This record gives sequence, structure tokens and C-alpha cells, in this order.
Amino acid sequence: MPPGHAGLKALTLASEGTAKIMDTITDSTGARRPRRATIEDVANAAGVSVATVSRAVRGLPNVAPSTRERVAEVAASLNYQADPAASRLAAGRTGTITVMVPHLSSWYFSHVIAGAEAVSAEAGYDFLVIGVGSRAECSRLLDERYHLERRTDGVVLVNMPASDDEAASLRTRGVSLATVGSYTPGYPSVRVDDFAVGVMAARHLVALGHRRLGLITGQGDDPMNFEVPQLRHAGFVKGLADLGRQLDPALVASGDFGIDGGQEAMAQLLDHAEPPTAVFAMSDEMAFGVLMELEQRNLRPGGDVSVIGVDDHEFARVVALTTISQQVAAQGAMATRALLAAMAGTPGTMEPVPSPVRLVERATTGPAPTAGTSA
Repeated sequence: MPPGHAGLKALTLASEGTAKIMDTITDSTGARRPRRATIEDVANAAGVSVATVSRAVRGLPNVAPSTRERVAEVAASLNYQADPAASRLAAGRTGTITVMVPHLSSWYFSHVIAGAEAVSAEAGYDFLVIGVGSRAECSRLLDERYHLERRTDGVVLVNMPASDDEAASLRTRGVSLATVGSYTPGYPSVRVDDFAVGVMAARHLVALGHRRLGLITGQGDDPMNFEVPQLRHAGFVKGLADLGRQLDPALVASGDFGIDGGQEAMAQLLDHAEPPTAVFAMSDEMAFGVLMELEQRNLRPGGDVSVIGVDDHEFARVVALTTISQQVAAQGAMATRALLAAMAGTPGTMEPVPSPVRLVERATTGPAPTAGTSA
């Protein structure tokens, strides 16, 4: 066979194949249009197997140079473009990172997602977010019968720990794991010291002279059994105890980590026979609800009732809310970088990486009111 004859023959076949391809699709309007060339079309036109085309277009070894050149010529003549998702799957990877969160609409979780997405995009990964409403649903998604490995290369769990068996199952299936706000031994984790957050809030309010303090916690009925509100509650109690104060159980109310819930919880506390002069709300969103209730009752934040939140939400500065700031988006970014390192086989520390917090004192906390002027 003369030199170049095989390539010429392949191109001739490809040209014939192109004409055939362009006359095989009719769309929903009845108009004919060219269909996209497939890897099978390239293989048939080049006279090689689909596996050989796959290796050739991805630059993998074990393909003869002449064959690689012929495949490239045929692919170009057919205007063939490999499906990135299919190529990744053929290589045993999906090119996707997944974040699982309990609440998609929450300010905290949306900012964790934003941090994770930015790092994923920078690394060239697609990004998937899954909302998980209960611990049972989380377990179902992590179970091997769900085949998460077909959808993602790595998972970041936010405020949801994986059990040892679930984590081991993911590892066996080639899915890397990292967590935010919780800790699964043996896997990278980023979290705030939530116990210390509670202690910090207690110390700040007691230092201002407050003796009767209220607490607005998270969900009363918690299907996820979150550790965060439990730790902040315990830290607040311990911080008060260390300073000779006690938390009256009657001054603890659930705000469901939302503005409306925070307002309802504050109304409950203010209707108590002996209402608090200071309140620790476990999130800024609940604290905003607290401030709304105080306004409705013509009570001054930082004067009649002091209020401290957690997060340093963008609007916290607008309403002059004293808060404990945490770098929320940075937590998602840090966890995703740790996940990428684990996926690359170069994991860092397997101990929880602490995320810093700091007290930001503004106008909603002040000295305890004198006798006869309290709420």
C-alpha cells in the first residue's frame, strides 16, 4: 500500500461518513440537521476500535503514532469533540465536587457553598450542591447503593458528620471526604470551636454587668442532631458558671436559626415574669429577629436589652450588631482545598483545622440597666 494511502482512505471514509451523519437527524420541527459525530463514527471511519479512539484523543499511551495521527485527522474531518464528562468517566473520574448541606437558603450554608465553589472552579471541577433534610437522608446518599461515585470524586459534608462505616464505604469506592463544622476521624475537617464561642458570649455579657441572661438556640426539633448549637449552649453555660452566673432554663428559647424564629423566641423571653437584660442569639439571623421584637416594644438594644449574635453577617454592621465573627466562606474554601489534596494523594493533617473567631463589639451590647429601668 503506498505511503499515505491508509490516511487517504480514512479521510475518504470520513468524508462519506460526514455526509451520512449530516443526513440522519430530524428535529422536533421536522427540519433536518446534522447530528453530532460520536466516538463510534470516528472509530468506524478510521478503522480502529472505540477504545483506541478514546486513548488517542486523550493522549494516552499504547497508541501507534501513525494510528494516533489517523484518528486525529478523521476526528477533525468529522468535527468530532469528545464529551468531557464521558472522558472523565472513562478515566474513572467524574470531574465533580459535591457539597452536602442541611439548608440551601441559610446565610451560613450559602456562604460555605460559595467558598467551596470558588475553589472547585479554580481547580477546574464541576460543582454539585445537595440539600439534605435529615440524618437518615444523609445516610441514604452516602450508602453504596446510591452510587455516589458515579456522580462525584469528592464530598464536603457541612455540619453533618459521616459515620466510620459511611466514610470507609466512600473511601473504598474512590470518593474523597472532607467536613465543615463536624469531624470524622481520619478525614480533613475545618471547624470553629463552638464551645469557645459560647464562652466568649457569656464573658462579654457578664463583663458588662448583666446577671439575668437569655439564650436563643437553634432548632427545638433537630432532625440532624447538630453539634453546633449543643456546643455553643454548653459553652455559654460554662462561661456563666465560671463567672458565678447561672442560666435559667426558663430563659432558653428556640429560634430555628432564622429571623422569624429569633423574633418569636425573643417575644417569649420578654413575656417572662423576669425577662433577661441580655440575650445571646446563636446566629446573626436570629439576632436580627431579636432586634425587630425590641423595636416593636420600644426597647433599646444595648440600653434596655443587650444582644450578641454569631457570624458577622453583612447586615450586622448595618444594624450595629455586636457579634462573634467567623470566616464562613473561608471554611468552605479551606475544606475544599483539603479535599483536593486528599484526591491528589497528598492529604494534610487529619486533625480538625480550627477556623478563627473574634468578638466584634458594636452598639447592641452595653452596661446592664440600673434597677427600675430593665426590660
